[in-house]
Amino acid sequence: MPIEPPYGEIADVMKQGQIIPFLGAGVNFGKRQPADAKWTGGLCGFLPSGGELAQFLASKTGFPSHDEHDLMDLAKVSSYFVETSARRRLRERLHDVFDHDFVPCDIHAYLAEVAATSPLLIVTTNYDDLIERAFKEANQPYDLVVHPTDRKDVEASVLWWQHGAAEPQAVMPNRLFIDLEKTTVIYKMHGTVDRTQAKWDSYVITEDDYVDFLARIQSAVPAQFIRYFRERQFLFLGYGLRDWNLRVVLKNLRTAPPDSGGQSREDDEELRSWAIQYRPSDLEVELWNARRVKIYDVDINEFARQLRAQASS
Repeated sequence: MPIEPPYGEIADVMKQGQIIPFLGAGVNFGKRQPADAKWTGGLCGFLPSGGELAQFLASKTGFPSHDEHDLMDLAKVSSYFVETSARRRLRERLHDVFDHDFVPCDIHAYLAEVAATSPLLIVTTNYDDLIERAFKEANQPYDLVVHPTDRKDVEASVLWWQHGAAEPQAVMPNRLFIDLEKTTVIYKMHGTVDRTQAKWDSYVITEDDYVDFLARIQSAVPAQFIRYFRERQFLFLGYGLRDWNLRVVLKNLRTAPPDSGGQSREDDEELRSWAIQYRPSDLEVELWNARRVKIYDVDINEFARQLRAQASS
């Protein structure tokens, strides 16, 4: 029988604010009915995977390769889209894909419930607004911090929407300060769709985008967040480590030097994190283990149900 995650420990650490949920595209599969349904466009009721979005964009550009590996490579296909059309057209296509009232999944709702008593720093590389919608539906306040890619006037900053603000502030990453003991923050590391004002749409999606982001990740990620990362465990939800970009991000976040006034923890080597991924490959299991992350093969909806059960027990 497969080994179950330590639900009680994860739930308790979450309530203590000592864990950072890290959301990937796989969390959104919780709303696919049936589970093996294929995305066919915005009207199908659920969001695409990275591979499905890549195939959609490829179909619009006459992508020159018929190799499945190339067709599923979102960064490569997006780069070709920009070369054959324009960056603006790519943003418009992506906005059309994500500008729908998709229903948040159980895990989004659970995080909003936890944040009612324990503020969280939630990191996501998803472009959609499902986590924000879950918090709004639960009437839970949050600040939003977004890495901007498509705005050259603020490319050295992060965009910070304080709770209830209609417009963001552009803040240098090393100047951002939010009281994380009192404020839940949703940090969208790879940009976001803005369904109210498309001018704020921003996507780390092409090969050049990833190269640029990774080249300056130590200065692009708010210093306050990096310090927070060093002291807490991660809970990776819906991620596969086949994507080399994510592997580089994780390495940088975990090996970032402490700030000049900080001290390294003697027990850092003992700090373990967890990953929840449905049907991971043998390669992905090895890649997670090499990063001191214990991976569990669990359906994301079942994972959320079990965490809720711990809260009520």
